[in-house]
Amino acid sequence: QVQLVESGGGLVQAGGSLRLSCVFSGRTFSSYSMGWFRQAPGKEREFVTSIGWSGGSTRYADSVKGRFTISRDNARNTVYLQMTSLKAEDTGAYYCAADRSGYYGSYGSEYDYWGQGTQVTVSS
Repeated sequence: QVQLVESGGGLVQAGGSLRLSCVFSGRTFSSYSMGWFRQAPGKEREFVTSIGWSGGSTRYADSVKGRFTISRDNARNTVYLQMTSLKAEDTGAYYCAADRSGYYGSYGSEYDYWGQGTQVTVSS
């Protein structure tokens, strides 16, 4: 059974940075593509970014392009989300997800496993 554990969330001022981590266990990490999604209070969950199994392919939501960077370390079974130039609208619970098909899609339904989330709050 795959388990995903996120960490690194917190409170940060607008313009600041945070790095989120998601540790994968239970299966062969390098066989899964990974994604980050977020959900703000009262809003639907939305796609943030995703990365293919090798790390060579990535996808970003327009709202975070140029500010967020996804990466992975297959030796550490970890996917990262580096967030810079944070804005108040980036506030929300951030979830990592794993897709066993290997396709780094942008729809939540494409992902098979989800973490419990880590809260990011950006104060303006």
